[in-house]
Amino acid sequence: MRHIKAPVKDRQAIRGDLYGVRDQVARIIEEVAQEGDQAVLRGSRRYDLSQGDTLKVPEDVLEESFYALEEDLKTAINTARDHIARFAELQMGCIAELEETPICPGVLLGHRVVPVDSCGCYIPGGSYPLISTVLMLAVPAKVAGVKRICACTPVKRGDRLPDRSVLGALWGAGVTEVYAAGGAHAVAAMAIGTQTIRPVDLIVGPGNKYVTEAKRQCFGRVGIDFVAGPSEVLVIAERGMGNEEFIAWDLLAQAEHDLDARSVLVTTDEELADRVTSRVERILQDLPTRDVASRSWEDNGEVLLAESMEEAVEMANRMAPEHLELLAKDPDLWIPKLRNYGSLFIGDHSAEVFGDYASGTNHTLPTAGAARYTGGLWVGNFLKVLTNQRITPMGAERLSQAAATLAEAEGLWAHRGAALARVPQGGRS
Repeated sequence: MRHIKAPVKDRQAIRGDLYGVRDQVARIIEEVAQEGDQAVLRGSRRYDLSQGDTLKVPEDVLEESFYALEEDLKTAINTARDHIARFAELQMGCIAELEETPICPGVLLGHRVVPVDSCGCYIPGGSYPLISTVLMLAVPAKVAGVKRICACTPVKRGDRLPDRSVLGALWGAGVTEVYAAGGAHAVAAMAIGTQTIRPVDLIVGPGNKYVTEAKRQCFGRVGIDFVAGPSEVLVIAERGMGNEEFIAWDLLAQAEHDLDARSVLVTTDEELADRVTSRVERILQDLPTRDVASRSWEDNGEVLLAESMEEAVEMANRMAPEHLELLAKDPDLWIPKLRNYGSLFIGDHSAEVFGDYASGTNHTLPTAGAARYTGGLWVGNFLKVLTNQRITPMGAERLSQAAATLAEAEGLWAHRGAALARVPQGGRS
């Protein structure tokens, strides 16, 4: 495999940068634990130039923000919400409770599926109002049956309140407990609790390196979805497949996210590689987000020529990309060989942007290689599988000797005694 277009930045350097804020985030978490609301408000004033003096966004402001949305945006929000809910409902249908079932005579095992009591959704602010993230986090939580769903999102820079379109989307998604708080301060507040913000059981949502590091440090006292880094897309295009216009736009759709976003094309067609590279450069000339997209493409963008589809597929499995587009003559031949990705987009018209917004799959996905061990956010993240057992006297007698022997081998004598106590005196040894 050889580069047609190589990245300027070293990937390991970018990855190492993600968690270069460990000590600073630890101090923020401690400040929130000690001072509560005041620490969060101070962080908001420092990092977002907040003009506000309270954290809770009033419900009437949320409602007003929703009805103030342009009608076409409101329709788009409703469409995306319905698709995300429908897919989450289908996924929910795959998660069955297990009725008590005999494993051996007298030993019955089963499980229940129960939603977490509460979750906090983190909605990033920064450069763009991430309306879609509201839906991707809140809707599956609602379908799962989470009773309390709250959200934290930073104020619009220099304002008292977050972006009004984000507030409107939260109301449209049925979230009425919303706080004007951002960054590591918001994560700490949801994990630990403050005078205003009650702690939650689970925190979900993307964010910058401060948010990511705060989630990592708070994990344990609170659940998280996963630790993620900058956005990524990998496009695999077989010779004779792929439209350079589509591919170029898809690569730039990732590049405009932020300066560390990664856009990669792997193809067995050198002519396509050249056409895509040229088209990207032409689009960048007039792209409104070119300041970010061009630097991201220059620093991190890659176009690679593979000798075979097998080599391209193996490269995808090593990279474990957040988004993976597959443009192949017979995609069903290659899909079983692809093992590591956040979400798969099959064919020319399965644009990654549709998954970002409105197709119904979730766009909160693992990055930086995390797809090797986890999938993206889904309704199951908000559910707990709780096992149970019902053991009869006959079942206890069958299990006691094995349990007692193992306990004795481990040197845990009370464990041994607890096992043998369940059987008639004659069965003890």
